[in-house]
Amino acid sequence: MSYFVIIRGPAGVGKSTISRLLAKKIKAEIIHFDEVMNTLGLDYIPGDKWIPLNKFLKADKIKIPEFINKLKKGTNLIIDGNFYHKEHIEDIINNLDFPNKVFTLKADMQECIKRDQTRKGELGEQATKDVFKLVSAFDYGIDIDTNKKTPEEIADEINSILEE
Repeated sequence: MSYFVIIRGPAGVGKSTISRLLAKKIKAEIIHFDEVMNTLGLDYIPGDKWIPLNKFLKADKIKIPEFINKLKKGTNLIIDGNFYHKEHIEDIINNLDFPNKVFTLKADMQECIKRDQTRKGELGEQATKDVFKLVSAFDYGIDIDTNKKTPEEIADEINSILEE
């Protein structure tokens, strides 16, 4: 039976890199929720501090039928994003009746800022701090400390939990 994994964490923590590595190990398709929001025109509006929950829930209504279809066909999914609204995570889990795990990637704020500066599509220091605070406001699922670990080590750690 197929399953889905949610990878959440602050900007710059390595979600996309780790999702790519993990997808190879578990033969999964990656859904980058930032891209979903952007494609649907529901993403961040300059001047706002965050994307409100109702926009994420609207995206879920549009995309969940597609996710169900993929899962029913046997495709494992990795859904990555900041997921700074607990209700958004719960909406996905409640609407996808498939086995799942949620992982929260953690790193020091300064490490996230440093990593953000090295990537294409840099958010900037203030936005990285803002997202860090939002994501760090609550824990959900299994915490994975990314400090002093390579992306490969982190993907292996997640994969070993999934194999249990």
